[in-house]
Amino acid sequence: MDERNQQTTDAPEHAPHADDPDPDPATGTFIAHRNLLFTVAYEMLSSASDAEDVLQETWLRWADIDQATVRDPRAFLIRITTRQALTRLRTLRRRRESYVGPWLPEPLLTAPDVAEDVELADSVSMAMLLVLETLTPTERAVFVLREVFDLAYDEIAQAIEKTPAAVRQIAHRARTHVTARRPRETVSPTQSRDVLMAFQQAVETGDLQHLLDMIAPDVVLLTDGGGVVRAALEPVVGAQTVINVLSRLTSASLQPAQVNGHPALILRTDGEIDSVLALRLEGGLITGLYAVRNPEKLSHVDRETTVGR
Repeated sequence: MDERNQQTTDAPEHAPHADDPDPDPATGTFIAHRNLLFTVAYEMLSSASDAEDVLQETWLRWADIDQATVRDPRAFLIRITTRQALTRLRTLRRRRESYVGPWLPEPLLTAPDVAEDVELADSVSMAMLLVLETLTPTERAVFVLREVFDLAYDEIAQAIEKTPAAVRQIAHRARTHVTARRPRETVSPTQSRDVLMAFQQAVETGDLQHLLDMIAPDVVLLTDGGGVVRAALEPVVGAQTVINVLSRLTSASLQPAQVNGHPALILRTDGEIDSVLALRLEGGLITGLYAVRNPEKLSHVDRETTVGR
């Protein structure tokens, strides 16, 4: 049975959560895989709100399927999620072409234990999500399903409606593309935390020399205001230029947090979340800073979101 042709009947309006009481078998199966499905959708879309919408669409289709016909619920649910996310991704890419200023992924407040799964933390990091944005939608789906979730080629082929041989070629092409653009070294959670704490102290005390010692000469700062709030409309490049921008943060309250599996800072002004600042580290220096200021992208940093695989 093709899940794309299912018509919903009396499925609940919202996709169920783990705290829903007394779930029936179909609901229980969906709940068991919910975090996985959200993570698949988020890594394909870089948007928590759109990932939630995909989860809802997946639930509506799943709730209307005869469970007795499903041999592998996990694979089936991933297939529905992937197809829904691919459809949405193609629409989002067209919208992002007209986005005002630099576009950055929607940040997630994640649990501290996400950092312990190095591969998962890397896959949801700001730096990796920006690399994934340079792939075609199909390449991105294949890369995420194969490299992050370790799905077999035949399972991916069913999800994206291509042959296993074609999937292997796409996976090789995507892997080569990502490898050439991703950070070349793995930074430990301890090192990331130490750098963030030193960075925070330098910003709060206005110790510009210390900041210069921490930042790579060719550092790049991307600020995403979406045309809604003030932000640089082009990348800010160079240590001194970036420091000039950072020196304006002394009036904000800086709160360390775990964002997208890595240490980051949540900036608050008058108690309200103003922005999220994530760092990219290479060779012991900060080579990239990502400041998300668009209010429409900050709804998932005031509560923890569970990611998993």
